[in-house]
Amino acid sequence: MSDETSRDAPVIGIDVGGTNMQFGVVDAANAIIGRAAARTEAAEGLDHVLDTIVAGVGAACRAAGVKREDIAAVGVVAAGAMDIPRGIVLIAPNLDWHDVPLRDLLQQRIGRPVVLDNDVNGATWGEYHLGAGDGRGDALGVWVGTGIGGGLVFNGRLHHGDFFTAGEIGHTVVEPSGPPGRRTVEDLCSRTGIRKVMGDALAGHPGSIIRELTAGDMSRLGTDQIKTAYEAGDELAVDVIHHAADLLGVAIANWVTMLAMRTVFIGGGITEALGEPYLDRIRASFHNDVFPDRCRDCRLVMTKLAADSGLLGAALLARQVISSGA
Repeated sequence: MSDETSRDAPVIGIDVGGTNMQFGVVDAANAIIGRAAARTEAAEGLDHVLDTIVAGVGAACRAAGVKREDIAAVGVVAAGAMDIPRGIVLIAPNLDWHDVPLRDLLQQRIGRPVVLDNDVNGATWGEYHLGAGDGRGDALGVWVGTGIGGGLVFNGRLHHGDFFTAGEIGHTVVEPSGPPGRRTVEDLCSRTGIRKVMGDALAGHPGSIIRELTAGDMSRLGTDQIKTAYEAGDELAVDVIHHAADLLGVAIANWVTMLAMRTVFIGGGITEALGEPYLDRIRASFHNDVFPDRCRDCRLVMTKLAADSGLLGAALLARQVISSGA
């Protein structure tokens, strides 16, 4: 495949989650022309996951009507800490992976060049170019779901930092005097954190519909139940979610004060479920604390690509490998 042909050839983006994986064949216009999905089943072991990824690549290629050898490169994003240059997943708690040379393992099995990155880095990159961004300036991505992850774009490039972990806003401390598990943005603002805070406070809210929605089992409090309680104006849900939004706004204000970015993408399951009222609360907190006043011009915007952000970001990273000749 010549260099010119490679640049126009389709690539594959893969988003490896703790529960599910998404595969997409993406053409030169960044359109998804073939899809596949699979359960991750990480508990079955690394070889099982690798076999599933290879099968998913094949299924996506068939859906797109292309052969695997027609694919120029493959981009893979996954939750966890990465050694980007070596293509190693250092630690991925949701997958129970430690020091997994994922890039090389997949290159051997797929037979195409592979690039690896963190999932929220990929999602941020996708939004920056194809979603809520315009491909200009510096940006922060914040994904609010089971946990909270972040990604950074500086000078038109993903910023990984010297230790390849830049952007982890979820581990920003917002309650320094709090006990373990109640100190960071992720502790207090993620779905897991919101559920824990609501559970701890439930006894003081005997009229809360949270009891009915969970049948008394707080482990059943997921995004849908949180949304229902919030939209119903349940006092406990509103108090906890507003506090979480306020703390997230403070954290974002700190980052923008330090880095003077022009755009913040806010996505993830909680953000998409709670919508603009939740985002407006974050914006109000941000505006109150960011410095100087001119940084209030930073746009805090909802992501547009939803579940495709990581997949498309991974595809863009694959395309970047082709362009660089790496």
